[in-house]
Amino acid sequence: MGVVKNVEAGSGRGETASDGGTRHLVARLLLEQGPVTAAAVAEELGLSAAAVRRHLDALLADGEACERQAPTLGHRGRGRPAKHFSLTEAGRARFGHAYDDLAVSALRFLREHGGEEAVRAFAASRMSALVESRRSLAKRFAGENDKERVAALANLLSREGYAASTRTLGSGEQLCQHHCPVAHVAAEFPELCEAETAAFAEALGTHVQRLATIARGDAVCTTHVPAVPKGTKSPVTGTEMSNAQDGGKPA
Repeated sequence: MGVVKNVEAGSGRGETASDGGTRHLVARLLLEQGPVTAAAVAEELGLSAAAVRRHLDALLADGEACERQAPTLGHRGRGRPAKHFSLTEAGRARFGHAYDDLAVSALRFLREHGGEEAVRAFAASRMSALVESRRSLAKRFAGENDKERVAALANLLSREGYAASTRTLGSGEQLCQHHCPVAHVAAEFPELCEAETAAFAEALGTHVQRLATIARGDAVCTTHVPAVPKGTKSPVTGTEMSNAQDGGKPA
């Protein structure tokens, strides 16, 4: 996920000089992969279990992280159940909510003087610029299978600071955004989330469903992209779209 490993020897005691940088790496891993266990953090960053625990405890104490019991799948052996850690809204603030107050004030002014339609038009314009030209992007993705199209969109979003990843489910693909630079603004103006969802649908050339958003208090913005039946024509490009299960090969 692009997190740079930082080997920290021993138990982590007495390393005050590098604490800030290491803690930021731990926080970034929680941002990009959370909820995640302490053991997974230690393995990914090359840190000792004691060092990871110390940094997690500090993040918890500062209100920047929260923990919850990991879900149990099947029979669990002896020992305490693993904990999953993720960032709180305060923790996400490490990665930038710049100009939130200014943005909220500007959108309030726009809504007051231009109405809800003006806010929606602004949100659509912003996403059109973020995802380049949505129509050309859709054409670029049209020849790829479901998984590749969603992965390409995730890579584009990650370059814009959304820390996006994907995962495959039986019913399609899920696009997960572990960070939202405008979460505080979107909490008051959901039109931003609605425009983002519409942009994803147009970029991918298929219907998508938003399942969760950071702006509403969820841990991750999650968008479900249903598997497109083989031979279905894209509503954007008019070309046939391949199915992820057949790897884009003709029948």
